[in-house]
Amino acid sequence: MARPDKAAAVAELAEQFRSSNAAVLTEYRGLTVAQLKQLRRSLGENAQYAVVKNTLTKIAANEAGITTLDDLFNGPTAVAFVTGDPVESAKGLRDFAKENPNLVIKGGVLDGKALSADEIKKLADLESREVLLSKLAGAFKAKQSQAASVFQALPSKLVRTVDALRAKQEEQGGAE
Repeated sequence: MARPDKAAAVAELAEQFRSSNAAVLTEYRGLTVAQLKQLRRSLGENAQYAVVKNTLTKIAANEAGITTLDDLFNGPTAVAFVTGDPVESAKGLRDFAKENPNLVIKGGVLDGKALSADEIKKLADLESREVLLSKLAGAFKAKQSQAASVFQALPSKLVRTVDALRAKQEEQGGAE
């Protein structure tokens, strides 16, 4: 029979899996408490980094409908639950892992899709959502101004053509 404290821990972890956009599993063996505190700060406001028990977390993930992470629950494991922009948190993990090789990114899940450690590193290489949206808006604005130029060119070209025809008719009419 499950102890009430373990059942509560499983329920809390399952809720964190459900409410997160992404979850990244890491191995933190060899990191000091101060380094873990620094890592939590580097993840940003929209991520929570928690050291977890593998068995309970595996049960919680399965309850939340995530079964693709089962093979990653071995050794000392911590999970970064991301509720905001996953790119920002992936960058924080990647950069921290570069400075502290004891942090190993095992893998994770993003919107229900399993991600390998390499895919998380590729996610970290993306620009943030805000930058991508501003680039998209700039591209739309450029296309609109190009379209406006084309639409303005058509009437002015028509006016020049009509003027040229009128001038040609006047020359022909005056020459007769």
